[in-house]
Amino acid sequence: MRVLVVEDQRQLADSVARVLRREGLAVDVAYDGGAALERTDVVEYDVVVLDRDLPGVHGDDVCRALVAREAPSRVLMLTASGTIAQRVEGLGLGADDYLPKPFAYAELVARIRALGRRSRPAVPPILVHGDLRLDPAQRVATRDGARLALSPKEFAVLEHLLAGRGRVVSAEELLDRVWDEAADPFTTTVKATINRLRTKLGEPPLIETVARAGYRI
Repeated sequence: MRVLVVEDQRQLADSVARVLRREGLAVDVAYDGGAALERTDVVEYDVVVLDRDLPGVHGDDVCRALVAREAPSRVLMLTASGTIAQRVEGLGLGADDYLPKPFAYAELVARIRALGRRSRPAVPPILVHGDLRLDPAQRVATRDGARLALSPKEFAVLEHLLAGRGRVVSAEELLDRVWDEAADPFTTTVKATINRLRTKLGEPPLIETVARAGYRI
């Protein structure tokens, strides 16, 4: 899942990004509304975590612009004001969810995951293929009942492949949806992660390489 965090308080923005990356999400950060609009012009985010009280281009205007573009991104609006009137107003702008500050990181992650499921074609809450079972909410993957020790990126790659339901997923798509803007498009990161994942999944092999196309379960 690709997430954009828009927050002018740099320490908070960077802290949120670190937490989300630990959860296996691909995260980009914008510190003002103008930068957020530039990024959403070129990247299709699943979820935009948007501080409402931004300097320059206000968060309300960013939200309106995303709605006007009919962007597929879901918007989770953050604000220091938690009044009902403010929440209603934020949702009226087109935001999909609203979270007042201060917030618990666990709740933020849960809300982002819930919105992310709504930004793409619906997938089951538990992804299953044969004896492989993956629970995105609990961050647990098992094969034949044994828990798999996966890194956040390995888990995210496996989740994306399973959600594809047999569709061939290109390395470029994996790089775009699982990694963030810091990823080098010419790197062998995707191939290396797939190889580690294959080793951890064991036999019989589950991930097929489709020549010049990508990978599929």
